[in-house]
Amino acid sequence: MAKSAGAAARSRTADDLAERIVDAAIACGEEVGWENVRLRHVADRLGVPVSEIGARFADLDAVANAWFGRGWKAMQQPLPPEVLALPARDRLEEVLWRWFQTLGTHRQITVQMLKTKLWPFHPHHWLPLPFNLSRTIQWLRDVAGCDAKAPRRELEEIGLTWLFLATLAIWSRDGSDHQQHTRRFLRHRLINASSLLTLLFGAQRSTPGTH
Repeated sequence: MAKSAGAAARSRTADDLAERIVDAAIACGEEVGWENVRLRHVADRLGVPVSEIGARFADLDAVANAWFGRGWKAMQQPLPPEVLALPARDRLEEVLWRWFQTLGTHRQITVQMLKTKLWPFHPHHWLPLPFNLSRTIQWLRDVAGCDAKAPRRELEEIGLTWLFLATLAIWSRDGSDHQQHTRRFLRHRLINASSLLTLLFGAQRSTPGTH
């Protein structure tokens, strides 16, 4: 039992340091821009050997992935009962907005991370992006309780992928308070998409399930 407790404590310590590394890298990025962040500077900021960072992150891109992972974790939190009772478009807005709201605390750095990932000479950075986008949409539909069958499911996935990318483009340059311009864009597009799907397939029974 004591050995198990000790292992759990070490795991928590490692997780805590990983989170601190991400926070320190973000802070450095705010000062010098993400493309100028160096992991040795992050290590200096934290007062740890650079090997401690290397033991947890393969490179700076892995740190960026951990930052985006916070958006995923926010999306995956169970919806409260009052939101579960809403139409699918409202549930989708709530879940998707969690991603933008979480990463919006450092919106410009997040955008810089994405631009760095798209650098054409780093295919190991940008090749995973379509797969991560697909996972994001799958988590979005799952947590929001969207269980449509084919062919509606495929159309929903295509539409939500386009909507995510379009919303990301608006969000990346949105200087309004709390990115409310982006949220209005998202809400209106979801309303329009819901109307189109209802026209094509008829009204769908809402069965979000229990989280």
